[in-house]
Amino acid sequence: MPSEVSVRGLTWRPIGRREPVLRDLSLEIPAGQRVLLTGPSGSGKSTLLRAIAGVLETNESGDLTGSVAIDGLTPRAASAAAPSARRSGGLGLLLQDPADAVVAHRVGRDVAFGLENLAVPRSQMWASVRAALAAVRFPYDESHRSQACSGGELQRLALAGVVVMRPGLLLLDEPTSMLDPTAAAAVRSVIASTAAEAGATVIVVGHDLAPWVDQVDRLVVLSPDGTVAADGPCRELLTSRAESLAAQGVWVPGLAAPAALQLNPELVAPWTNGPGAGGSAGSAGAAGSAGRGGGAGSSAGRVSRPGTRSPGVGLLSARGVGVHRDGRWVLSDIDADLVSGEVLALLGVNGAGKSTLVQVLAGLLRPDAGTLDVHPELARGLRRPPYRWGSRDLAARVGWVPQHAEHAIVKHTVREEIMASGRALGHDEATLQWRAEGLLEALGMSHLAGANPYHLSGGEQRRLTLVNALAHGPDLLFLDEPTVGQDRLTWAAVTGVISAAREAGVAIAMATHDQPAVSALADSRLTLDAGRALEIAA
Repeated sequence: MPSEVSVRGLTWRPIGRREPVLRDLSLEIPAGQRVLLTGPSGSGKSTLLRAIAGVLETNESGDLTGSVAIDGLTPRAASAAAPSARRSGGLGLLLQDPADAVVAHRVGRDVAFGLENLAVPRSQMWASVRAALAAVRFPYDESHRSQACSGGELQRLALAGVVVMRPGLLLLDEPTSMLDPTAAAAVRSVIASTAAEAGATVIVVGHDLAPWVDQVDRLVVLSPDGTVAADGPCRELLTSRAESLAAQGVWVPGLAAPAALQLNPELVAPWTNGPGAGGSAGSAGAAGSAGRGGGAGSSAGRVSRPGTRSPGVGLLSARGVGVHRDGRWVLSDIDADLVSGEVLALLGVNGAGKSTLVQVLAGLLRPDAGTLDVHPELARGLRRPPYRWGSRDLAARVGWVPQHAEHAIVKHTVREEIMASGRALGHDEATLQWRAEGLLEALGMSHLAGANPYHLSGGEQRRLTLVNALAHGPDLLFLDEPTVGQDRLTWAAVTGVISAAREAGVAIAMATHDQPAVSALADSRLTLDAGRALEIAA
């Protein structure tokens, strides 16, 4: 049965934050209504979903006031009251990071977890599990290892674990953000059919609004301060307030992607001399001039201006790379070249091998076949392939933004996180500080410098990881879905940072499903299919 949701005066301020993430927010959602929840990155969308699900204080501490009721009960009481015999009612929550939802080593057991908690008989359970996996087009059977799934596959697995319980309230946080277009369309179809079958109430968080417009009744837009900025019929609201919503960062359907933010390349220039470099970005002279605004007179290393960039130098070459895992080749016979001042886009459907290839190229995963060669000046005396470099040598040359941004966080404040790699490498503190402050400002995160990184939104964590990957001045940058979870304004900032790194001479490999980002950034493209190179294009 569908559930009604009542949120009244909800305010949430995490410990360590001066301002609330949600501020005196109230919403009434009738039973059976389908709501699309959007707003700028960091506006509290995921926080609101967790509050409705009753799990906000499970792994966070803070000050919470106001109330949430589901069918007149608290979220926990509503979940406990769900009738297990018919396996409908209650609520299902899909988290923004699907890896957080994995509870079992095998995907079948993972999907069955909710049914086990509802005391569904084993004789009925596995047919339901297989049906749920098939519905979300999961590409493997129930015996597949959960840890062998790509990010997009994990997203479908997490959704299967939600829909198998036929909840009366579906809470979905960016359910298609890591999926290729075909898989995303299939997932939206599953959500629509599941909601229709159970008559469920649906609240779905999304930045890409266009595919959802015809599937929802209502659009709720949160503002940067965690209040309701707009609320009404979806298509009507997007038509009548298109320009104002776009100015707040909403991806209004039909409007072109914004231009990339213009950024000083010196903020992201490689720190040390390398092939084609012209000085050291870590020198005292660079720090002095950069700290006073930089400009053409700065001595920062390998900084090139648009139109004056030196021809690219091949920094890393992969030949015949293969990776064997779980009895099959997840990558096979891949060739790739990373060139200074160029972006290589890695494309393909979910499970094609993009993330695995990123890890191999970054020296984080040893290939089972093939070779990796680096330019002698980049190697700087190292005679081994990157996967055999020590952590200090790797960090000095490589920046990495993983698919799950939280996995890269090691410090307790945003500022300390950004400075960590540069300090470990012994870089000049003043230059590090200048770069960190400039990048935080460009990405709209200056006000979060003292915040705990684990309390940031998913989009904020991804931007933090991008800053952290570039602040210490690597020669090579590896990006795995860098634009996921970004609104129009932060998307422009992220693509601006990547463009500046390219202009500064960094060699970049970017795995993505974001076609506007590919069009704006890519100098060459490598399309993968089932671990093999399907197409290579300039």
